[in-house]
Amino acid sequence: MTTIAVINPNTTASMTATIAHAARLVAGADTEIVPITSSMGPASIEGYYDEAFAVPGLLYELTLAERDGAQAAIIACFDDTGLDAARAMLSIPVIGICEAAMVTAAFIAKRFTVVTTMERSRVPIEELAHRYGMAARARIRAADVPVLSLEDPNSDARQKLRAEIGRAIADDRAEAIVLGCAGMADLVKSFSAEFGLPVIDGVGAAVKHAEALVALGLRTSKQGPYAPPLAKRYDGALAQFAPA
Repeated sequence: MTTIAVINPNTTASMTATIAHAARLVAGADTEIVPITSSMGPASIEGYYDEAFAVPGLLYELTLAERDGAQAAIIACFDDTGLDAARAMLSIPVIGICEAAMVTAAFIAKRFTVVTTMERSRVPIEELAHRYGMAARARIRAADVPVLSLEDPNSDARQKLRAEIGRAIADDRAEAIVLGCAGMADLVKSFSAEFGLPVIDGVGAAVKHAEALVALGLRTSKQGPYAPPLAKRYDGALAQFAPA
């Protein structure tokens, strides 16, 4: 049995349920998905400020998940929130859904477009595309959809996403679409059927990459920047996060 912790770094439990469902749909029969909702931080992550305050809760929950036997962890936020810190802190593989989605898209398309939520989230994802070596292949679009509106069936979020995907196909000549938010994970099949091209959800992609790493017996390298943090005192409200 492979145990994969899938953490939603925001505090909205209904979004965690959407993420967990998407993860379980693609997980192997011998994979246990353990969904986790952060216990502290923002209700949604939309921009650099929210991201910064999501990291302590994320790291706290991942520490508990590794202690409880998780063999890999997935950070289910398309900003890959706290990914480097988590890889330094844990010994098990930690996968961000943005990196997983872009790598997966690159397997099947020369050019792809990421359709994300708000304009303030577009630039951070562009920076991740550069970091992951995908800048020449990936276009990033924002559909002006607040993250929490994805949870509201009465919102126009899906219509806005459809319109932006249509523009990506027409203007970017996109060969595949990447959904740029974990809260979109339940839209893969319907959008793929509607638009007739591959649509990739980072949660599902991350699950398959995590299963592969566990099966191969690969763990995060502790040579270089992902070496364990040095023991030191942390003061104030962050004292509990001091490395031992």
